Amino acid sequence: MNIPYKPLLPETDQPIIIIGASGIVKDAHLPAYEMAGFTVFGITNRTISKAHDLAKQFKIAHVFENVADAVQRAPANAVYDITVLPDQYIEILEQLPDGAAVLIQKPMGNDLAQAREIVAVCERKNLVAGINFQLRFASFVSAARYLINKGIIGELYDLEVKVTVNTPWELFPLIKEHPRLEILFHSVHYIDCIRSFLGNPKGVMAKTAKHPLKKLSSCRSTIILDYAEDKHVVINTNHDHHFGPKHEESYIKWEGTKGAIKAKMGLLMNYPDGLPDEFEYSVTNENGEYEWKKVELEGSWFPEAFIGTMSNLMRFKEGSDTKLLASVQDVLDTMKVVEACYISNKSGGVSLEQL
Repeated sequence: MNIPYKPLLPETDQPIIIIGASGIVKDAHLPAYEMAGFTVFGITNRTISKAHDLAKQFKIAHVFENVADAVQRAPANAVYDITVLPDQYIEILEQLPDGAAVLIQKPMGNDLAQAREIVAVCERKNLVAGINFQLRFASFVSAARYLINKGIIGELYDLEVKVTVNTPWELFPLIKEHPRLEILFHSVHYIDCIRSFLGNPKGVMAKTAKHPLKKLSSCRSTIILDYAEDKHVVINTNHDHHFGPKHEESYIKWEGTKGAIKAKMGLLMNYPDGLPDEFEYSVTNENGEYEWKKVELEGSWFPEAFIGTMSNLMRFKEGSDTKLLASVQDVLDTMKVVEACYISNKSGGVSLEQL
């Protein structure tokens, strides 16, 4: 079976201006844009030397002193790519030209209140604004979406995300000390991805936990998303599996009334080098038996999926896509689920003393 999974590229050239020069820009944004043939017009960063370093490495023509300088010198059809931390989003969005296209790094704020403020600024300035939730565009997710939309595995009734890995949080010093670490900066990807398949849940049950030997605010979570009596949707993450690769796991599994799909997310295992992804699906044969078929897909979550988010924004801006898939308005519901997770975590379960 031929499974289309690669993103459609824009039909017009829209120069990108990157605001921020963190590790994710070096490791994902710029390599992805280079692969896609996008034009990166310029870059700026608070520590300007980092912007100069990336400009030299990726042959970026312009380095701007600040956001105001970038806006003043930007081409009329520029797309802005904000890659800083959430606390800076609103300040930067206020400086962009009204009506501009902008891709904002996830998460959309530190909490729901900030997310609502970001949406309000974008709507007041009439910005064409999306959030960089790239997992929606990873090759294995796009392939799964095609099979599900075609009815190949029937009605989707079970969706599971399982991550048991050793995550080197020291590679992310800017978020390592965040009071809302695991769900807001990691599991938010899975929440958003699940919403892209099933829409909004009716409710949420969640618990996020610390490690006894670490100063991190949280590094393991279990999230149950309540959709319907016949649907089971769960996210289980454990970033503290320090016991070697033998029992590491990292996958998304979709089960339907006619078959199932399982995608191994190799990127998260042996991070940052990662392992190869794997994509398999199973449907009944003529004898009513299930056969698993492996499909070789090109690209992974990092960096290739970053092509998808930017392509969708550019195509929506030029009119070749009718929907901005991860718009700030859509992602507001992702942030509502995140907030519900933290409320559920704080309220706790049913106490046996009540019984």
